[in-house]
Amino acid sequence: MNATTLALVGATGGAGTTRTAVELAAMGARDGADVAVVDAAFTTQGLSEYVSGRIDPDLTALLTDDSDAALSAAAYPVIGTGGDSGRTADGERDALDLPGRVDAIPARAPFERLARAKTAEAARKLERRIGEAATTYDAVVVDAAPVGSNEAVAAATAVDRAVAVRPATVHGRDAAQRLRGRIADVGGSLDATLAIERPGSGDGEEGNGVVRVPATDPEVAAAPTAAGGDDAYARAIATAYEAAFDATLDVEFPEPSLVERFAP
Repeated sequence: MNATTLALVGATGGAGTTRTAVELAAMGARDGADVAVVDAAFTTQGLSEYVSGRIDPDLTALLTDDSDAALSAAAYPVIGTGGDSGRTADGERDALDLPGRVDAIPARAPFERLARAKTAEAARKLERRIGEAATTYDAVVVDAAPVGSNEAVAAATAVDRAVAVRPATVHGRDAAQRLRGRIADVGGSLDATLAIERPGSGDGEEGNGVVRVPATDPEVAAAPTAAGGDDAYARAIATAYEAAFDATLDVEFPEPSLVERFAP
């Protein structure tokens, strides 16, 4: 049985976890799935940048003040996936016409509510909200910070599968090993690792459950790029989706050119 809930857990800050979560979700929508991206990185609240307009309520409100509200109250279409106004954040590209949809369930909260959303009680509610998302969507991607907070522990242990996201560097590789130990300490495990490249980075590691994802335009306005592309990045995101969810996508790509095939 294929997993329906997935935690992407950053091995370090700035590893590209949020962007990768959005790209994976959009790839699932390209395959016809309805996918939710749930924000469990409350400190950075980066997922909110992929949503246009006012966010009210947000996920933290559903874990504190509005705990009786349905999850759909805090679900917003990700910019550029066809469920919004039809334009991307930069206003220059048409939104992708995907057969599925991508909803973000972001955190955007003042400090006082953020503090209440980071308690152990709120973490238990987050676990239930992840389960609620699994009953509404075909797949759920949870964006989680390195395991060191109540919400991150909840995200890493309340899902079917957990995947580390790390920079494609020696430092990132070491950080992923430390993350594996922390997740084991709270009763979880890692099912795969995504190594995100940056220009000039790379540790040469392949195999062993590691999927390398090439560098792409890091700007929020450029996302999601993989769901409408056919380049090496799109193919890597498709491979990452299949490895992360233990699933098979029905998405076809043209054969890579000789340049792409022999590029370093």
